[in-house]
Amino acid sequence: MRLLRILALVVCLTGLPALAQEPAATPSTTDAKPSTATVYVYRYKQFVGSALAPSVWCDETELARAENGRYFSVKLDPGKHSFRSNDKQSGIELDMKAGREYFLRVEIATGFAKGHGRLVLMSPEQGIYELKSSKLKPLDPSKVVDKARVSVEEASPEPPVATSKAPATVAAPPVVQSSSSQHTVTGETVSGGDGALIPASQTGEQTSVAEAARRAREKK
Repeated sequence: MRLLRILALVVCLTGLPALAQEPAATPSTTDAKPSTATVYVYRYKQFVGSALAPSVWCDETELARAENGRYFSVKLDPGKHSFRSNDKQSGIELDMKAGREYFLRVEIATGFAKGHGRLVLMSPEQGIYELKSSKLKPLDPSKVVDKARVSVEEASPEPPVATSKAPATVAAPPVVQSSSSQHTVTGETVSGGDGALIPASQTGEQTSVAEAARRAREKK
């Protein structure tokens, strides 16, 4: 019996170093939240102004030149960023959130002989729909100026997440309490249990129906 205890103790001691050498489980990074925001910039494929390629700036830094029927994307840190094209009178300022996607459409401003461009902020629903057009292609890499941030890979925007609205609260109907069998009577006649009329107190004191009926029975 003593020998068995010694053997069990030896097995336990030899197993402890093996357990200590097992690597600790590393937390999964699949649920890591994105730390940047994404902006998609695209331009319709149109015949008018097709030879023009207006530049697009972010925070007064040129990103790329928008060709006809092309698009590109750029990842930026969260916070406020300004965007514009050649037309300096028109621009967009966005307070960008991490993980969000934004869509800017380049349009050729009318009345400019040199082909100045303007940016229009589109809703995610419309921007995603227009980016799916078979006529739009990724921007030619030779038109990219800020190569560190601009991407010309195929666009794969995420559909906007629908925000669930809390159900409207309906006010409960007021509770109607049943009237008590004890009714207060002042200055009125009250019918007793046998149908006799009982005058209320002439001094104005309040008498319940039950009390008035009881008094009527006593008088009989």
